[in-house]
Amino acid sequence: MSDFDGLKALVTGGASGIGRATAELLAARGAQVAVLDLDPSSVDKPLLAFRADVTDDTSVREAVAAAVAELGGLDVVVNNAGIGAEGTVEDNDDAEWHRVMDVNVIGMVRVARAALPHLRESSHAAIVNTCSIAATAGLPQRALYSATKGAVYSLTLAMAADHVREGIRVNCVNPGTVDTPWVGRLLSKAPDPAAERAALEARQPTGRLVSAAEVAGAVAYLASPLSGATTGTALAVDGGMQGLRLRPVAQ
Repeated sequence: MSDFDGLKALVTGGASGIGRATAELLAARGAQVAVLDLDPSSVDKPLLAFRADVTDDTSVREAVAAAVAELGGLDVVVNNAGIGAEGTVEDNDDAEWHRVMDVNVIGMVRVARAALPHLRESSHAAIVNTCSIAATAGLPQRALYSATKGAVYSLTLAMAADHVREGIRVNCVNPGTVDTPWVGRLLSKAPDPAAERAALEARQPTGRLVSAAEVAGAVAYLASPLSGATTGTALAVDGGMQGLRLRPVAQ
């Protein structure tokens, strides 16, 4: 497909995982793509690489400005940078709550705020936020993470309402458990990594983890000019976890 021919895209957290898969897919479909990341050293051409810390407004503004200057404009923003957190409400102190909120929620605000003046100049403007199934399903040991993703979901709807008449579409993807480096590190800390992986796979009706490429495909769908009537939408990419209620497999 070449539905992104001539479009300029920016992907945060684009050096690995979902962000990297998304940046590469958009480029393969014709976009010029800039990656913003804390460590973009692994990013190869044709992707452009810029260092940015989404918790630092100056860093974000400078990186977005540099990316737009090199791209020659901006049409698509993929707000993907984020971090994980484990535990119940008792397990993380105030500092950790502020840290994760700062990255996962306010980080998206900083990027969108810096990008909006450029998106307003585009004839096809789209923002896609990486949310999570944790925003709509109660998951154990994910209180802080779920709170941030619930905020991202609400933020997506509010941004979609604010900017639809400016011609800027805003949507989000809600992945289930994705086979990413972060999940790999999480599994490696478990007492029985194989058993923990099997449990994560079992809670998704497809019986496996979601791939980063599958989430990237959903992001591309929402960002594409072919989806010009889609805004304020949360697209689940979760192996059926949110909507399906299967009977246990008979033993």
